[in-house]
Amino acid sequence: MLSVNHTEDVTAGCTRPPELLDLPDGFLLRRRTLADADPVNAAIVRNIDHLRPWMVWADTAPTLAHTQEMTRVGWQLWEEGSDYMYVLGRADRPDSVLGMFGLHRRIGPGALEIGYWVDLGHTGRSLATNGAAALTVAALALPDVERVEIHCDEANAASAAVPRKLGYRLDRVAERPASAPAETGRKLIWIKER
Repeated sequence: MLSVNHTEDVTAGCTRPPELLDLPDGFLLRRRTLADADPVNAAIVRNIDHLRPWMVWADTAPTLAHTQEMTRVGWQLWEEGSDYMYVLGRADRPDSVLGMFGLHRRIGPGALEIGYWVDLGHTGRSLATNGAAALTVAALALPDVERVEIHCDEANAASAAVPRKLGYRLDRVAERPASAPAETGRKLIWIKER
């Protein structure tokens, strides 16, 4: 059972998603803060070989300074209401970083795109599915969101399994140049509507 932990009712016309989302089995998604730069950087560096095949930004391990800047920009974008970055962690260790999730307003009005990655040592535990499920509920509760999308390359079977399990509909396959080493250039666009 997923629960949304927020200081106000998530269905009461909030303009931003909750900063904290409880997930099953003692995990959570929480808003990424400026204090997260060091552990986020360590998690990315630890997982760089796991991320590189699928993430264009993972071609090289980021410096701590780069992660600090991205964290600062992410904080500002949340405040502006255009991008919402979350840290996946354990509820009993709130400072842990086991992956990252995001809700992104980069696909046009009335829609948010969910992105995610999970630490290699924690894959296969439904964390991506549970995190995406919680973000789907939170996103569709926002008054200006009618549609949530998950995009992934056709070759990324693990990532494509997430929207399929959550009842998203495969809307289309978009041809584009491959931008990461394992990509085919065929982007699956999964949609869930209110």
